[in-house]
Amino acid sequence: MFAGIAGRYDLLNHLLSGNTDKRWRRVVADELRPSLEEGARVLDVACGTGDLSLVLSRAGRAQVVGVDFCRPMLEVARGKADGEQRRVPFVEGDALRLPFADEVFDVATIAFGLRNLASVEGGLKELRRILKPGGRVAVLEFSTPVLPGFRALFQFYFARVLPRIGGLVSGSRGAYEYLPASVSKFPDQKRLAALMRETGFAEVSYRNLTGGIAALHTGTRPTHT
Repeated sequence: MFAGIAGRYDLLNHLLSGNTDKRWRRVVADELRPSLEEGARVLDVACGTGDLSLVLSRAGRAQVVGVDFCRPMLEVARGKADGEQRRVPFVEGDALRLPFADEVFDVATIAFGLRNLASVEGGLKELRRILKPGGRVAVLEFSTPVLPGFRALFQFYFARVLPRIGGLVSGSRGAYEYLPASVSKFPDQKRLAALMRETGFAEVSYRNLTGGIAALHTGTRPTHT
């Protein structure tokens, strides 16, 4: 599914969100900026076409690596990374079996990818595994709008309008019907925070973005385990 829409993926992300997705990624970079110093290693999981990986790379002096299981998406990412001041390698790999050793990254991120995994808990455990003790994790994901009137309006757009536009532009309406369906089954803000704690993260918190359309969850791997 992702391979089939790789060529139009960025265009539709920006079009369907009114470019709000760009601002959300900048929020992630701003939140993590203190951890993006020289020598830090950052893993962007389910990096797709590399937007967040590149934003993180530009936001500091850390070495950022992107990993995704969909080769056509990675090919788009590599094309966008050409000419960047700092090289961002993109690696093909499974988010549930990351091709990296334990405790090697200072920061781990996943944006709009956790809900696509066969196991949310398994994905969180892998993020924890590759983090050094004291390392930070950031999860950017669609969530549950918190304003009742706005929630109804957004759900109408998300379920009725977005699949039509996405299908028209990408040629794959099924991919954009999958999007709202996957979000509806994903844990809300409080449940995701609880899952992060259950899988071993500490200092877990979240902030709603654009009225809760998306949420940014952060946490750390404890230093004592």
